[in-house]
Amino acid sequence: MIFKNLSIFCLIALATPAFAGNTEIASFTKSKKLLTNVVYAGHNETFYCKGHFDLKNNIILPEGFRTPSHEKRAYKLEWEHAVPAENFGRAFVEWREGHPDCVDSKGKAFKGRKCAEKMNKEFQLMQADMHNLYPAIGAVNAIRSNFQYAELPTTEITFGQCPMKIEGKKAEPPEYTKGAIARTYLYFEEEYAPFRMSNTQKKMMQAWDKVHPVDAWECERERRIEKLQKNANRFVKEACEKAEL
Repeated sequence: MIFKNLSIFCLIALATPAFAGNTEIASFTKSKKLLTNVVYAGHNETFYCKGHFDLKNNIILPEGFRTPSHEKRAYKLEWEHAVPAENFGRAFVEWREGHPDCVDSKGKAFKGRKCAEKMNKEFQLMQADMHNLYPAIGAVNAIRSNFQYAELPTTEITFGQCPMKIEGKKAEPPEYTKGAIARTYLYFEEEYAPFRMSNTQKKMMQAWDKVHPVDAWECERERRIEKLQKNANRFVKEACEKAEL
């Protein structure tokens, strides 16, 4: 009976993937510095709107860009989570309920992202995963917030000549970003148990992956991140190998 139970346990262990994804860098601050100084060296262009940024995170806005709000953040680079931190953060009890050690200097308890970042190593690693981080104009990052990606065919462009659309609590990114976004979402769901897409969302990401193939920069970005973070996004890596990029 002991050996029989042990066999069942082994089968369960083999069937359940171990925690994967980023196991190398737990500091979000460190990841942002590596992205600015190493990963995006020679390709200092924001993801959605193609604005240029420098090593001090200043942005030269692209011609025709305008924002309906957050004007001051428009001139600063911010690193956006394609899969919003809230989407996976709510899986952690520290985010939802807090923790006894999540108390500020005035003795007030807090929860949410700040508490999860302080107390949970798995959340720290997910938050710092460079495969999920893209350079964005601060105002775009602020207005996109934690909204889900979607197709918004009747929505007007939100940021002047930058083809990013936001309406209600949905955001449609430019066509030239959809493939990379899809492969990020597919990677995140495969690597991290706390994150799961809805069936509708997953079908959209699978469609975007097929319709929008990798390009040379996405492949180079993947190689640079893998070298630093010690793990690959296989959806990008395999597509790059197939395309010989």
